[in-house]
Amino acid sequence: MKAGRYHLTSAQAAETLGITRATLYAYASRGQLRSEPIPGRPKERRYYREDLERLLERKEVRRDPDRAAARGLHWGGPVLESAITLIHNGRFYYRGRDGVALASTASLEEAAGVLWDAAEPERQRLFAQPPALSARRLMQLRAKDAFTLLQLALPVAAAVDLASYDLRPAAVRQTGARIVRLLATAIAPRDVDAPVHHALQTVWAPRRREVGDVIRTALVLCADHELNVSSFVARCAASAGASPYDVVSAALAALKGYKHGGASERVLALLAEAPTPKSARASIASRLRRGEAVAGFGHPLYAAGDPRASALMQLAETSGNEREWRTIRHVAKAGSDLLQDLPNLDFGLAAVTRTYCLPDQAPVLIFALGRTIGWIAHAIEQYASGQLIRPRARYTGPLPQVDAERVPTSR
Repeated sequence: MKAGRYHLTSAQAAETLGITRATLYAYASRGQLRSEPIPGRPKERRYYREDLERLLERKEVRRDPDRAAARGLHWGGPVLESAITLIHNGRFYYRGRDGVALASTASLEEAAGVLWDAAEPERQRLFAQPPALSARRLMQLRAKDAFTLLQLALPVAAAVDLASYDLRPAAVRQTGARIVRLLATAIAPRDVDAPVHHALQTVWAPRRREVGDVIRTALVLCADHELNVSSFVARCAASAGASPYDVVSAALAALKGYKHGGASERVLALLAEAPTPKSARASIASRLRRGEAVAGFGHPLYAAGDPRASALMQLAETSGNEREWRTIRHVAKAGSDLLQDLPNLDFGLAAVTRTYCLPDQAPVLIFALGRTIGWIAHAIEQYASGQLIRPRARYTGPLPQVDAERVPTSR
């Protein structure tokens, strides 16, 4: 068996770590490495590449701290303690509850109660509050699109919501609920007292109430995903003592990037030009020839496929929109064949957008609204820790001439 993208055999793993197989098995028995049977060869086991890389990094830190620190902000580092989301064995869990299972029944408001670790009586009160800005005031903010309106609304609302400067956990939960309501009202001002998914459905699919459940599921699936780039930005802002409004504002700016929340827009563009199996393969191949990344496929934490995408693809398949589903199926197969990767969350959001005829901005808006409750959860944790996130930089520029002999260089 050749080395895979995510797994190594026992022989490959032992060689990578420079240890014997007996030591490798000891690491696994102590929980330092994960292993699983090789499909079709149940007596043999394979090991997760990311676990091996983590052990190698620990060795490197002990041997050469400066060199290890230089890689600290790449994938997998730094590592911060969090009790919010666990990603393990191809699944993800919100405070110990299976995320896909929760998304099948819970509203965004109910998921917020889970992620924010709110007691039951408090959960009932959180979303009874109005937003800091009324729907009429929000409409007075001039914005070219809904996402820009979200970005404009946050600082304006922060200026009048003086209670948001209280950073105690219960107060942040209250502020977080007002922020969620504010963002939902900015997108869907017609039914401001309804649950978020119903409010969005009344604007995006007013005659199809069943679409509300699809939106609800997508919102909860987007709620959190460990320390992705926008959540890390949120924690950095919170560590500096920024208010919850500023935390969400900073995270929204990161989410807007084409490598993060903006990826679904590129998936939608791919789906628009690939209605047949032949055109799907040609579109993906042309991107590869131009050296472009193909959005919507693969996730380093899910070797067997992103469970969030699987849940959304099932919803897309059962939409009854056979024409759109056929295109999605062609592109998913072409991507899996050519890239050797399965669809991820960005692809799943694009799939439900096409099959349920939602607006093109729906994926990034669902992502933003859903992930807001995750950003607030991370802010609560970070405020409670009292720690300032402050990585070090390893200087690589020219040395001052006058002090060149006295300034040590990293080796």
